[in-house]
Amino acid sequence: MKHVLDSSVALKWALPEPDTAKALKLRADYRNGIHDLISPDFFPLEAAHALTRAERQRRISPGAGWGLWQKIMSDCPAMVPWTQLMPRAFDLSSKMRIGVYDCVYIALAETEQCRVITADQRLLLTFPGQTIALGAVS
Repeated sequence: MKHVLDSSVALKWALPEPDTAKALKLRADYRNGIHDLISPDFFPLEAAHALTRAERQRRISPGAGWGLWQKIMSDCPAMVPWTQLMPRAFDLSSKMRIGVYDCVYIALAETEQCRVITADQRLLLTFPGQTIALGAVS
């Protein structure tokens, strides 16, 4: 089954966080061809930003982020150009009062007629029909 992968889930592949075990199961299923995962092509940049922030916050040791980023990228989902999604993402962001990065994921899910797998509670609450919680993926 095809899903849009939010970077909040992929980060759990590398960082010990709540639901890491569920994220690792999703990754294993992806590796085994059970799920087809796609993301906007800024996904690597968003993951890198989150990992360097984790370094600054001392949740991981300085310098550890690079290796963790490489670990995430070894299972990187298929990338879709984000610029083509901007008209819809901008509209959603303006109307729903939520960040445009998140709305690009939603716009991609709409285009591909699938749902976003996310660990972001605000995204789940704002777009309940277009998102699926990490723990609900089967």
